[in-house]
Amino acid sequence: MQIDKLRGEQLDQLFDAILSLKDREECYRFFDDIATMSEVHSISQRLQVAKMLMDGSTYNAIEEETNASTATISRVRRCINYGSEGYQLVLDRILDNKKE
Repeated sequence: MQIDKLRGEQLDQLFDAILSLKDREECYRFFDDIATMSEVHSISQRLQVAKMLMDGSTYNAIEEETNASTATISRVRRCINYGSEGYQLVLDRILDNKKE
């Protein structure tokens, strides 16, 4: 995993902070303080791109709906194909939670 290069106390603290959040409103409050609007938008855009790629959408359709660049779409595609399966993990859980 690429993120292993950053593994350590600071990153553990960030992940522990995220895991401590209890609901969506707490997420909004935390991310409002910790990240810029652009950073939050970029992360949420990448997740939407991943969902659309996994659903079989074309690059053109993704570009139109999300305004993501083809470079971003390609990067997300690489992560889906060769990454740590993080997108698949969270998107499967979101889908499971909607079914319940």
